Amino acid sequence: MDALQHRIILVTRRTRLEDLVARLNTVEQARFYVEHMGADFSDYQAEQDTYRHAVESAEAQLRRFGRVQRLDRTLVPNFLFPPDCLVVVVGQDGLVANTLKYLHGQPVIGVNPDPKRWDGVLLPFEAKDLAKVAPEAQADRRPTRAITMARVRLSDGQELHAVNDLFIGPRSHVSARYTIQVGEQIEVHSSSGIIVSTGLGSTGWFRSLLTGAIGMAGPESSEELRALQTSGFPWEAQHLYYTVREPFPSRATQASLVFGRIEGDSPLRLTSQMPNYGVIFSDGFEQDFLEFNSGMGAEVSIAKRLGRLVQ
Repeated sequence: MDALQHRIILVTRRTRLEDLVARLNTVEQARFYVEHMGADFSDYQAEQDTYRHAVESAEAQLRRFGRVQRLDRTLVPNFLFPPDCLVVVVGQDGLVANTLKYLHGQPVIGVNPDPKRWDGVLLPFEAKDLAKVAPEAQADRRPTRAITMARVRLSDGQELHAVNDLFIGPRSHVSARYTIQVGEQIEVHSSSGIIVSTGLGSTGWFRSLLTGAIGMAGPESSEELRALQTSGFPWEAQHLYYTVREPFPSRATQASLVFGRIEGDSPLRLTSQMPNYGVIFSDGFEQDFLEFNSGMGAEVSIAKRLGRLVQ
């Protein structure tokens, strides 16, 4: 295939400075705001300069291997990725996660634009590496790592995928009310919501919840919890974990189904009892959510499709 026939989608995001300029209209107004708050404006400027250079360098190299289309992160949820395209993400780990969940197996190259600033667990490459990595990925000569995703399907047919985790609960700081079913067990819950974690997300939000639980339980905490808190579980594991935040037992609610594994043949089932404030979102991206209100059912399971991260 001629190089110009290859489609390459370059996913980018706005920097902190660009977000401020969008809100305050000019760079000078952004500078005044940052310095008035006692922060170092030069750090904002340096971050933007470094990020822009990385994006421009990446795009220049990628144009040698196909037609490149830049895509801002805000457009990712509604973008139709060509089935045979190569996806290159320049940003932080969260941008890679929020891109992977909208794909159907297309390989993703994660590029760290600023290794001195970002650790980049999902960003194994720098822009300079693309001259070698991109054509090898296009020719399927690069190894990829499989990433298990979670899927929630509502009773009206709507779906949402997660690379790190799902949040199911209230839109604001009120109690979530729902029924939860694990196997044949059913309970009515009042809680702060449920977190469902994948292997990739098990060292993030999920770990922080386990850390709190282990801290309260002390020596009584189980070996399973301690192992998960220390190391998480593999990215490609064919199971998920759920944990309920702040479950409240009362005359009308129970609190025994608060932690467990979701296996391939045993999804987690929920039914909302929240009149108008229930939501489900994934990977911390609250703008792309599903409403989860009274009577709506939700089935949480392992997604059929996998993420593919180029190594």
